[in-house]
Amino acid sequence: MSRRLDRRMMGRALGLARLNQGLTAPNPSVGCVILDVDGHIVGDGVTGLGGHPHAEEIALDEAGPLARGGTAYVTLEPCRERSSGSPSCSTKLKDAGVARVVCAITDPHPLAEGGIAALREAGIRVEIGIGGRVAARLYRGFFRTVHSTKS
Repeated sequence: MSRRLDRRMMGRALGLARLNQGLTAPNPSVGCVILDVDGHIVGDGVTGLGGHPHAEEIALDEAGPLARGGTAYVTLEPCRERSSGSPSCSTKLKDAGVARVVCAITDPHPLAEGGIAALREAGIRVEIGIGGRVAARLYRGFFRTVHSTKS
């Protein structure tokens, strides 16, 4: 994939995340766009009101088998585990057969930390930082909350 396409798709994912900004507590509003192996959008999603479902779940459900071998653009690190005990977003991306994940920014939340490592351990290529400055502004309040609960 080209850097130009990566920036454009991350811009779309960030736009989706803005749609539910402030409406997804206790979770942040995340945007996700899934491309198939040919670079066509086959799924997208934004975190649901009240924090569920997660953006990746919505996008993967929409993409179905077309996600296999494709690329996921996610505005925030996919979670490593879920408080509910259901499969995490990193697990769902792995199980869907996504070959590459482009993530704007890492997530300091204890349940998300390690999501990128889990994807890489599964052999998925992960790139971090495209759209990172915009994502840092978008998640400033969420990050402040996470850091205050960690102290």
